[in-house]
Amino acid sequence: MEPESTITDTEAVRVLDVSGPQYRRSFELFLAGTDEKPLTHARLGEVVAALPHRRVLLDVGAGEGRTTAYLGRSFERVVAVEPSAAMREKLRAVCPEALVLPEPIDRAEPPEPADLVHLSHVLYYVPEERWLPTVDRLRSWTAPGGTLLVVLQNPDSPCMRMAAHFTGVRYDLRPLAAALRELHPADGLALETLGLRYRTEHLEEAVDVAEFMVNVAELATLSARPTRAELTSYVQLNFTRPDGSYTIGHTQDMLTLRRSPTD
Repeated sequence: MEPESTITDTEAVRVLDVSGPQYRRSFELFLAGTDEKPLTHARLGEVVAALPHRRVLLDVGAGEGRTTAYLGRSFERVVAVEPSAAMREKLRAVCPEALVLPEPIDRAEPPEPADLVHLSHVLYYVPEERWLPTVDRLRSWTAPGGTLLVVLQNPDSPCMRMAAHFTGVRYDLRPLAAALRELHPADGLALETLGLRYRTEHLEEAVDVAEFMVNVAELATLSARPTRAELTSYVQLNFTRPDGSYTIGHTQDMLTLRRSPTD
């Protein structure tokens, strides 16, 4: 991994462009230290095994396609929605058989209903007042008897508390779950948590990953972003382990909506 240029403590936390090298480096550091993929994929595998049909997977906001590829091997056809050109290039490399739609969620038109619709860590970039109509649109893309999965940070996770401390933003799927339950009472709906952790022995890497974690959409709108020094102090105070390593919990919520087979 190529070293970054030195960042001084007095500099503001950076707003990371998801297609840029700074985001890439932080994301790779995060992936190298987290247990997210094995634990999340194991749970997703259980969800897939319980589906009545495995004809079509629709991954909305598929990113680079790592989870798309893992899920897609269980389905006859794969459709992915990814508006970022840089992400689509990587997505097509790992999922060459997938049909990739370049439009954003509000303009995408999948060609057929899907037995599993997967929306992971995308709602951060959707205004909260648009969550219900957005997810309800995805429900319309879900085949009767199929499953819609929505994944987001748990509002009480250490990661989310850190983001709230610096930006005032904390995401919560519980109101969305309640609204969907009222709107579609015949659907099966559950909200569960997955306890996940990022670990590293190096403070600088922990701070780089913390910067990645606080890069919620609202960070760019702050009149004064926190400094690197403030973020470093927060990491040292809250995430240092007795052995001198650093652990950042990033518990996730998984909202599972099983569409009524008769709807």
